[in-house]
Amino acid sequence: MRGKQAPKRKILPDPAYQSVVLAKFVNYVMEQGKKSTALTIVYKAMESLKKKTGLNPLDVFEEALKNVMPLIEVRGRRIGGANYQVPIPVRGERRYALAFRWIIGAARNKKGRPMAEKLASELLNASNKEGDAVKKKNDVHRMAEANRAFAHFARFSR
Repeated sequence: MRGKQAPKRKILPDPAYQSVVLAKFVNYVMEQGKKSTALTIVYKAMESLKKKTGLNPLDVFEEALKNVMPLIEVRGRRIGGANYQVPIPVRGERRYALAFRWIIGAARNKKGRPMAEKLASELLNASNKEGDAVKKKNDVHRMAEANRAFAHFARFSR
């Protein structure tokens, strides 16, 4: 690697809920640099969550994230001419990144409704431990469990 590693940028909390995690989520929702559009989508989804549940939407959002974040994943390792799927623990930042990606991906795959509605329903489902994003997490955990025999290769990884 040449030069120095770029310093981590500090993300400012979002204007309405004062949450850094929600601000990061807005950045993941954003497409083609349109942050105001992404903010509108996320805030409409939060309003919808508030109407549907009657609870604080930030609590529902955090519960959904907690239910979607993976603890362990598999990574491909080439050892002696064979590729093994080696289960490794997921570090903090990547857990959030994967959870965001899976929730947004599940919402985008639904058709026929505005993005804010799709996102709200996916967050609500995830907070109730159901929906496509939670299914994805369970698949990843199942895959890691199935490849537990190769866990001893993990200590040689990067």
